[in-house]
Amino acid sequence: MILTQLFIMGTGFVDTVMAGRYSPVDLAGVSLAGNVLWPSFMLLTGITMALSPITSQLRGAGRTQEIGKQIRQGLWLCLVSSTLLVSILLNAEIFFGLIDIDPEVAQIASEYLLAVSWGIPPIIFYVALRHTSEGLGVTRPPMLIAGSVLPLNALLNYAFVYGNWGAPELGGVGCGWATAIVFWVEFGLMMIVVRLRYFKATNVFAEFSWPDLELMKAILKLGIPIGIAIFLEMAMFAVVSFLIAALGVIPMAAHSIAGNLNWLTYVIPMGMGAAAGIRVGFLVGSNDLLAARVTAGAVLKFAIGYALIVSLLLVVFRVFLVQIYTTDTDVIQLASALLLLIAVYQLVDDTQAVMIGSLRGYKDTTLPMVFSLVGYWVLALPLGYLLANGFFTDEALGVYGYWLGITAGLAVVAVMVGFRLRSLSGDAAKIRRMSSHIESTMA
Repeated sequence: MILTQLFIMGTGFVDTVMAGRYSPVDLAGVSLAGNVLWPSFMLLTGITMALSPITSQLRGAGRTQEIGKQIRQGLWLCLVSSTLLVSILLNAEIFFGLIDIDPEVAQIASEYLLAVSWGIPPIIFYVALRHTSEGLGVTRPPMLIAGSVLPLNALLNYAFVYGNWGAPELGGVGCGWATAIVFWVEFGLMMIVVRLRYFKATNVFAEFSWPDLELMKAILKLGIPIGIAIFLEMAMFAVVSFLIAALGVIPMAAHSIAGNLNWLTYVIPMGMGAAAGIRVGFLVGSNDLLAARVTAGAVLKFAIGYALIVSLLLVVFRVFLVQIYTTDTDVIQLASALLLLIAVYQLVDDTQAVMIGSLRGYKDTTLPMVFSLVGYWVLALPLGYLLANGFFTDEALGVYGYWLGITAGLAVVAVMVGFRLRSLSGDAAKIRRMSSHIESTMA
């Protein structure tokens, strides 16, 4: 699962590097588009992330043949999600027009989103099936799919961004067309995976199911908080990026590079958190609650150790890492300084990621959503804005102020999530009540 996430993040890394090498303006445009695409994408696909803990708990209880009905209802939800997301992307230009952003950057972002929208329906369905596969404990096929499309994405970017091999030279917009093609390839490969024996055991395609409103409501009750929690985090980063974009192309480019490096290092705790959720869910389903608690604790210790190591590496190699993305001297200087803040941010970001993953294994999604709302929107964003504009200091801190605010807000989230995980993992009665919700709906 870590490798799957790493390959997925790798495609974003390739897009950022190739757009950045083309021009700082194209880099800013691709980054701006991502701040619309990915929060919206995670909000809507987060709903079907509920299939992962549902699947793992049913598998742990020895009820694999009942999973198919859940998947079919999840696919109906995907149909709605893909329609909504395409509508958002096609109308993003209106939103850009309301914000004080460089017109050239806004145009690149709008055209990028138009290109990506062609690949949204297949990727929405792919993600739902991927989460089901991972919930079944079979994580290698999604990893192989993600790994196989990474070089394809690089080749397509090389063609469409720079105009090689007879393709049109589209700059940053070319990354959008490359991404859309990759989304279709991923879906096609997943259609092969669903024909494998372990997937057939779920009876997913054994029969046809019309929408079941009660079962869909049960999935949404678990999945909507997951989607909202992820959206709150990513939307906060998106708003910060829009505010930084108003500061100019150089701050926006530096923020994009620093943020991309942060996501690349975050991929391992993200994968470990997802794996912990599946393992915890399986153990809860098999009624081994002590092992579930031990698993959550072990993954947390791993995240702390990992964060300390990565923070040190970011500090030591910060200039070299930034130079991978750009040759612009001003961008290198600013992004390298930002990595010092991100080295501190790693400590709270990585630990909260694995703890939230464990809580999903317990089907505990509502309180983490509330924690995200408080940490990101009540604390991080307002504090970052005040610091950036010099409210507490003699001079405005600019982009540095936003990252200081984000770090402080996320630290609060990590503390609240830690207390929740410790309390819930030791409460057997509450765990069983939360786990029985979907099963009672199916009955």
